Amino acid sequence: MENIIYNELRVRGYQVDEGVVIKRNRTEGGVQEKKQLEINFVANMGSKRYYIQSTYSLPDDEKRAREKASHINVNDSFKKIIIIKDVIKPWHDDDGILTLGIYDFMLNENSLDI
Repeated sequence: MENIIYNELRVRGYQVDEGVVIKRNRTEGGVQEKKQLEINFVANMGSKRYYIQSTYSLPDDEKRAREKASHINVNDSFKKIIIIKDVIKPWHDDDGILTLGIYDFMLNENSLDI
């Protein structure tokens, strides 16, 4: 699925990179931890930028939280998107992250701007 998304973004004219976000935590013992979170795609075209995660499905809240973690730790106002295999109605969650199905992404060239 990631290859499909990458190829579609390139066909649409985007420059596509992989991203990494550093998340810093303190353990209960007070030790600071750093964790690298991957962003599958950072798509850029002119002044537009999209952070895109690709996942097969989001069966439960734990999986959803894991996929959202990298988006939540990006400190800018560019659009954050999760693309899944399932056929769903596109929706924005409370954090402003758009979740849409692969078919909506592929069949609607304006799907990133929903």
